[in-house]
Amino acid sequence: MSIVIEAVYHRPKLNWSYAYDEKTVHVRIRTKRNDVNQVFVHAGDKYAWERTASYVKMRLLTNDASFDYWEAAIQPPYRRLRYGFRLESGKERLWLTEQGFQRKEPIDSAGMFEYPFLNPADILKPPSWVKDAVFYQIFPERFANGDSAINPPQVESWGAQPTATNFFGGDLLGVMQHLNHLVELGVTAIYFTPLFEATTNHKYDTRDYLKVDPQFGTNETLKQLVEACHQRGIRVLLDAVFNHCGKTFLPFIDVMEKGADSPYADWFHIKEWPLRVKDGIPTYETFAFEPIMPKLNTENEEVKAYLLEVAEFWIREIGIDGWRLDVANEVDHRFWRSFRDKVKRMNPDAYILGEIWHDAMMWLQGDQFDAVMNYPFTTAVLDFVTTGKLDGAGFADAVGAQLASYPQQANEAAFNLLDSHDTPRLLTQCDGDKRRMKLAALLQFTFPGTPCIYYGDEVGMSGGGDPDCRRCMVWDASLQDRDLFEFYRRLIALRKSSEALRTGALRFLHAKPGDARLVFERVNENEQLLIFVNASRRSAQLSVNAGAARSWQSAPPGAAVPAMAPAGGKLQLKLPPFGYAVLRAE
Repeated sequence: MSIVIEAVYHRPKLNWSYAYDEKTVHVRIRTKRNDVNQVFVHAGDKYAWERTASYVKMRLLTNDASFDYWEAAIQPPYRRLRYGFRLESGKERLWLTEQGFQRKEPIDSAGMFEYPFLNPADILKPPSWVKDAVFYQIFPERFANGDSAINPPQVESWGAQPTATNFFGGDLLGVMQHLNHLVELGVTAIYFTPLFEATTNHKYDTRDYLKVDPQFGTNETLKQLVEACHQRGIRVLLDAVFNHCGKTFLPFIDVMEKGADSPYADWFHIKEWPLRVKDGIPTYETFAFEPIMPKLNTENEEVKAYLLEVAEFWIREIGIDGWRLDVANEVDHRFWRSFRDKVKRMNPDAYILGEIWHDAMMWLQGDQFDAVMNYPFTTAVLDFVTTGKLDGAGFADAVGAQLASYPQQANEAAFNLLDSHDTPRLLTQCDGDKRRMKLAALLQFTFPGTPCIYYGDEVGMSGGGDPDCRRCMVWDASLQDRDLFEFYRRLIALRKSSEALRTGALRFLHAKPGDARLVFERVNENEQLLIFVNASRRSAQLSVNAGAARSWQSAPPGAAVPAMAPAGGKLQLKLPPFGYAVLRAE
């Protein structure tokens, strides 16, 4: 049977050949699933091909429903790489170069693919701390009211039903007063939704980008909070709303008053004068069709200079550790390149996180973002655990496709969330079933990327879509689910204790169609963990080949499993409905 060449794909750069670090280039190729037995990359230096070229066996990185993805890590001796591929299926051999397929081995390197030069400036380098972090998202208006003197007018009683427009008085002092809760949980980073002055409770309609909203406190209060977080080993990420501002942003007010004569007229995207809402659609570009959120023209040099100063100001003056970028895909790429240069000069260790819900490879080439919010992963977990849209094979395929879409370092720094201020809460999506919620969280914490907990999930908070997902944090201990809190605390401790969970390879050992069970492995040179998952309503037994006979111990928060030595390499486990187990090789 011939190799299906129509399924074979490679191109230089992007996620197919990229620098992982200053010495190593990762090269990938795609083939039809289960079509090719093995693949070799023939690589060497283009100016010293005869003495540097060699064949490197590629490993099967991952697969999805249609394809296998192969990868090799190569360290070019002179930082240049010229390469081709040899694909093998049974007795058949096929070579691929940039000039196409051929049945005979190329006689030299002419016409091969190239990674021209490993320039350090081109390498995607997320901060090293991110892959080890555990994030906690706070919607500040609803987390804790620490200073009633700065409450907004007509503040409602804490815990009342949230609406799109009401206020409860959450503030920065309230966060400061509850940092010990986060320390006990094990959190090492906070992501705040917007803190800058605005008119709404969510603050995505910025009035003043250089001022903390008075309902939250002052710039000095934020500085004290950041310092208090840093003293506890907690980093702080702020939300940057640079795609659009609010209707009370002074330049927009000036445009509203003076029209085309305003010196700020080109700060926005005006379609028609005067500014108004016509047939339900503003005559100026906005976020969605929201009149109170006019879109900023980031190609305007004055706008660009202003926003870049904002980006630098909060790092320089307050000491924040990075930015989450709202509606990042609707801002021009040139602006984000300038943004990265500005931020990284101020703090090379700052984390730049983009809100992008779709394929984000064009933002992850080392010149813009460090990572993106990993919504494809979110969807895969929820479709497997909560809705049953995916079986084990479907989940493995979805995850495989996602891992193959980005460079390894982007996957290691991906922002893995299961709910947020934009979605129903996790417990609600699980129909109030804590077993499902724990199972979803287990998957979140045992996959590559940095996990993020939405405030209150750890104590059993529920809530539907916006605004119901933005309920006030429950601080009455008698109303908190302490079992769930302990589960999250142990889950975080497990992730912190395991380097393999943070950066190790992932491989599925059991993932079949029509089967809601999974077994996958996280492994590096020092550690091996097996994660068993039963996402069905019935008890289920799982049996996998665990390799060489050895003993295994359960790793909390997995089910209690005694030490065992698998007979003949077979490891068997029985799990309850929506049950799980994490085993660590001893």
